[in-house]
Amino acid sequence: MKKTLIAAGLATLLGTTAMAETIGASIARFDDNFLTVMRNGMVEYADSLDGVDLQVEDAQDDVARQLDQINNFIASGVDAIIVNAVDTSATQAMTAAAESAGIPLVYVNREPINVDVLPDNQAFVASNEIESGTLAAFEACKMLRAMGYAGGASGYLMMGQLSNQAAVQRTKDVDDVIGMDMCNFISLIDRQTANWSRDEAQDLMTNWLSSGEEFQVVFANNDEMAIGAIQAMKAAGISMEDVVVVGVDATQDALLAMQAGDLDATVFQDAFGQGEGSVDAALALARGEEVEQKVYIPFQLVTMDNLENFLDRN
Repeated sequence: MKKTLIAAGLATLLGTTAMAETIGASIARFDDNFLTVMRNGMVEYADSLDGVDLQVEDAQDDVARQLDQINNFIASGVDAIIVNAVDTSATQAMTAAAESAGIPLVYVNREPINVDVLPDNQAFVASNEIESGTLAAFEACKMLRAMGYAGGASGYLMMGQLSNQAAVQRTKDVDDVIGMDMCNFISLIDRQTANWSRDEAQDLMTNWLSSGEEFQVVFANNDEMAIGAIQAMKAAGISMEDVVVVGVDATQDALLAMQAGDLDATVFQDAFGQGEGSVDAALALARGEEVEQKVYIPFQLVTMDNLENFLDRN
């Protein structure tokens, strides 16, 4: 079926129907800074629309709980469902449940494993993860070269939840960058998951530091882990001027860490915009409109040169 871009205009949304529309949204976890911004984008945008009722549930990082929430939404007769998947490799059952019930479903932020075979009334709204890790890793490479390490540099890689497509892709992005001729002077001492968590990253970095290995760079799949690594290094008396640390998401905490001179670069992922876009897509599908099945919101590299442009965007 031919797809056309989502019509995101507020006037279109308000004028399409006078009937109340209900959207059920299941978010992987509420205790996540990035996902909180995304959820706020959904809620604030839905609140701005007449006749739209958004019901948001916390899946608490539990696949079974999330599937139950989706089935409950179906049983209650919602007009559309939004899912931020707990496990991106376990989305087929969610797709099948919604398709069987004839209810449109929109995946947001985390790419479902079945993204290329979604039914016509399902879509995916996010940013292209090939850009995220690539932008961050390549910036780290350029910074290391500028610091005089083109003859050789070592580092660590902190990965997100391995069940999550974003973690897998961002890790591959780092591998692809350090495999380039310009950046193949970088070698990784170790890579481990810290599950997107600041606390787990701090513990992991502390363990790595105990080995006494010299290193010049830390790649983190997200900002929370980058901040955890920074906290561990600062506690160990390491000067952040001597280590390049990069993350992804451009959360407010990360931008403040950049201002303080601790974090060297991050990549802005428009969490708020993804939240809004998922509501737009859900409403459009519920109204029988044609929607792009993959709606990508671009990533943007954030460095000290353009930091001021992003401080008030989250």
